[in-house]
Amino acid sequence: MKHEVTKSDVTVVGGGLAGISAAIAAARMGMKVALVHNRPVLGGNSSSEVRVWVCGATGHGVNRFARETGIMGELFVENQYRNPEGNPYLWDLTLLEAVRAEPNISLFMNTDVREVEADGELEARVIRSVTGWMMGSERLIRFESEAFLDCTGDGLVGFLAGAAYRLGREARHEYDEDWAPEVADEITLGSTLLFYTKDTGKPVRFVAPSFAKDITKTSIPLKRVIRSGDSGCHYWWIEWGGELDTVHENERIRDELWAVIYGIWDYIKNSGQFDAETMTLEWVGSLPGKREFRRFIGDTVLTQNDILAQRPFEDRVAFGGWSIDLHPPQGMYASESGSKHLHADGIYHIPFGSLYSKNVGNLLFAGRNVSATHVAFGTTRVMATCAVMGEAAGVGAALSVKKGVSPRELRDIHMAELQQAMLKSDSSIIGLKNEDEADLARKGTVRASSTMTRIRLDQPTEAYPLAADIGMLFPIDGAIGALELLLSATEGTELVVELWDTGREENYVPATRKQSATIAVNAGEKKWVTLPIEEREEAGVGEARNAFLIVRANDKVSLFKSAVPLTGVLAFERGVKPVVSSDLEDHQPDQPVIEWSMKRLVRQPFCFAVDTGAYAADKAIDGFVRPFGGPHIWVSEPLEEGRDEWIEVELAERANVSEIHLTFNDDVNEDLINLHHHETPFPVIPELVKDYEVEAWLGGKWQSIVSEQGNRKRKRVHRLANAVAADRIRLVVHLTNGGERAELVEIRVY
Repeated sequence: MKHEVTKSDVTVVGGGLAGISAAIAAARMGMKVALVHNRPVLGGNSSSEVRVWVCGATGHGVNRFARETGIMGELFVENQYRNPEGNPYLWDLTLLEAVRAEPNISLFMNTDVREVEADGELEARVIRSVTGWMMGSERLIRFESEAFLDCTGDGLVGFLAGAAYRLGREARHEYDEDWAPEVADEITLGSTLLFYTKDTGKPVRFVAPSFAKDITKTSIPLKRVIRSGDSGCHYWWIEWGGELDTVHENERIRDELWAVIYGIWDYIKNSGQFDAETMTLEWVGSLPGKREFRRFIGDTVLTQNDILAQRPFEDRVAFGGWSIDLHPPQGMYASESGSKHLHADGIYHIPFGSLYSKNVGNLLFAGRNVSATHVAFGTTRVMATCAVMGEAAGVGAALSVKKGVSPRELRDIHMAELQQAMLKSDSSIIGLKNEDEADLARKGTVRASSTMTRIRLDQPTEAYPLAADIGMLFPIDGAIGALELLLSATEGTELVVELWDTGREENYVPATRKQSATIAVNAGEKKWVTLPIEEREEAGVGEARNAFLIVRANDKVSLFKSAVPLTGVLAFERGVKPVVSSDLEDHQPDQPVIEWSMKRLVRQPFCFAVDTGAYAADKAIDGFVRPFGGPHIWVSEPLEEGRDEWIEVELAERANVSEIHLTFNDDVNEDLINLHHHETPFPVIPELVKDYEVEAWLGGKWQSIVSEQGNRKRKRVHRLANAVAADRIRLVVHLTNGGERAELVEIRVY
């Protein structure tokens, strides 16, 4: 046996998406990081060993402009390019390469941490080291650091260190949560095994193993969806163990899940009810995907009420948006629906106070073990949300070490610095502005070659009959002017239109009706009709915000889908149910984000026109890098051959410029996914700038200081080998990845 000691600034235990993001974030802050993982591949439940879809704040397209940015966003976009088919082994590679690209990370896989050295009183513990056994290598490794992150999911490190935690469901009265049970218990969400199938093109027999369960003697065929062509996460409902100890009875749970999987496959292959003669099992999981075990207690315990109220915590460092998604304790054998869902009106905020221990001074955590009630955990547990919490915890750990303070002291004294550091790296925080005093662009003056000042979507494709109400969301900066709609009418009729606001800036559903109008429409094909929407002088008029236009159903009228999408513009249908099966999913019917769906109209707005100031050049330095009451983005007029579009920042004074940050538009409304739920029809987001130059005004002329071809990333940081003394910097866009216009979310100059 070989004994080793590894010293680093930060030790991250757990190599799922939370741990990966935490390690990368801390490493990019200049920390030496040890990333310790007990499996042979990274990714946790998303890896090729378990194969769960990486879900997050988009909720499979329920929430708008909600895809994660920062490290999780980088992984989504890279996987989209390299792995559009959703191959789980290529996803493993995407994660491994992301970690290996960071020189400050030392990666220890197959290393199971099972010992923790901590000292101090119970209410003021400090971790000194953790020790892990590297399987297959006979190496016993002691990891010593100033800060430790428990991203194990099960929370073993914090448990061994004496960190306060909770297990099971809180009673309703504890946090006044109406989805909590009357009496507290130790019930958790169960674990799942998945399987893959494939069509061989020739007859294949299946002989069930002796332990396969006869599922016809259970409630499964009656209450769950079984189809011969489904595989992977379509069978998320093969879940069990919620009434057991999901850690200590892990082997028993696995055996039961195996018995059901082989029983389901025997039912599909041999019952005669399915077209499955040529199909075979390609892969069956052997590592149960756990949903829930310990949840640590931090200075803040996130609750159901925080989620639904979208509480804007002062120490917010991340966001989520998946529904509160709870499953019956009996899992696949339950008589009720496999899941029930409760949605907020948009994304919700996650506080830093939920990411560190209240009694272990140098312990942070991220993933499914964060400080939240069981009900709130029903949404924070999904992996993309775990990842953005991991990034926040990683930055927090790095700053704590740099400043020699605890995470609590960091929150109390240096919270703004933590948030600004995260915004600088394009992390997933909504509603906070760039206030970096070192950013020279913030105090500069911006101008551009052109700016789109009128939305006009006038390339119609198919007609869309107004069989139900539709919604149209578009950004406004200033009063609404010259609002037009392209439509056809089979006969003369009256059309009712309503203008609504969206309430909170992070929401995209109608909240308050501002105006209503009824217009006479004559019979005719493809006519532009002016809508009598005139804003009166009142609070809100003139401010940047989103408008939500409702066009009420009329069976004599058709609108037209646009052949071209446009940043900041969305279309909605009312009353499109998201339910896969009433036995599988139970969505509460009166939730606005469910009532108004954009799923069938992604990148297909309706043809309309309106004046807007929402795409001005100064949006690139207004401090916001995500949509919030508008897209916060510069958009040019359409690109033309032989003419480049540019955006220029004139600095307040000449400075030695050494670093330029560019954030391009990767359409955070597009729902990306790592595996096989759906395939995006393009390998690179079309709106992303592809070929560009950064120029400086030097010696009385523009000179190129950066030249890039083939860009497919959202955030680019260009560090110059030699600083240039300049007072004007500009981005010149030569080509996009398919978008019609040049678009830039943010430019920073240092």
